[in-house]
Amino acid sequence: MEIHVIRHTAVENPENLCYGFSDIPLRNDFCKDFNELIIDNHFDHVFSSPSGRCTLLAEHFKFNYKTDERLREMNFGDWEMKKWTDIPKEEINPWYEDFVQIKATGGENLLEMQNRVLNFWNELTSETNANKVLIITHGGVIRLILQFILQFPLENIFKIQIDYGKKMVIEFNEGHFSVKKVNV
Repeated sequence: MEIHVIRHTAVENPENLCYGFSDIPLRNDFCKDFNELIIDNHFDHVFSSPSGRCTLLAEHFKFNYKTDERLREMNFGDWEMKKWTDIPKEEINPWYEDFVQIKATGGENLLEMQNRVLNFWNELTSETNANKVLIITHGGVIRLILQFILQFPLENIFKIQIDYGKKMVIEFNEGHFSVKKVNV
């Protein structure tokens, strides 16, 4: 199976807000961004995060797609839509020191997010009988998929740059993964 995983295009966030689950809009000229994307149009299955910044992309390309909650970005709970600089230091500093275990009030930590993303991923790779699949999602989800395949330490996840509107291609064959392309 060939699995294409694309990150939504750039968002409108001039205030540098913390967002994950929140439905922050794409930047104003998102149609231009969409027109620059190179996406095949023949997939056996297309899955999308239910976030508008992902479903808008699926709709633009007229894909017949299914949304899946497990493909959402991290839930930052009470921090959602606050400026990063407005989050109290006594809350955010512990998270900066251990974002794998620590979570925002009302949110999730990286281990919880990893659990839901891998639940989707394992279901996809064990139950889906398809030759070619597209997943439209977020940078955090893509990093977790790469971390699972490449088995590097979870605390190194943000060392990987996942560009807006770019995809990675993964080959899955007889239980083995091969990362073919990243940020194309």
